[in-house]
Amino acid sequence: QVQLVESGGESVQDGRSLTLSCAVNGVITSPYCMAWFRQAPGNKREGVAAIEMASGRQSYSDSVKGRFTISRSVDQKTLYLQMNGLKPDDTAMYYCATTRGGDWCWAGLDAGEYSSWGQGTQVTVSS
Repeated sequence: QVQLVESGGESVQDGRSLTLSCAVNGVITSPYCMAWFRQAPGNKREGVAAIEMASGRQSYSDSVKGRFTISRSVDQKTLYLQMNGLKPDDTAMYYCATTRGGDWCWAGLDAGEYSSWGQGTQVTVSS
């Protein structure tokens, strides 16, 4: 059973930067994909960025493209989300997720592609 633990969320002002981390505890069989999602109160969970862990192939939502960057550590035990130019609309609980592994994956932003989720880390951006 894989456990994902997010960290790095905090309250920041408009325009600042943050880096979120997601520690992967357990083993996931390659190939697999990981992603960051977010959910604000009253909103649906939204895919933000995804990555195929072996190739590095990435995808981003239009709302964060050019501002956020997803990456992974060399040992693939940590997933990152570098967030620049933060806006109040970025305020949400951020979750990392992984596919089950062992099968080709899209590295897409559909929550249905992902089977394991972390508990989330809160990001609050004030104007």
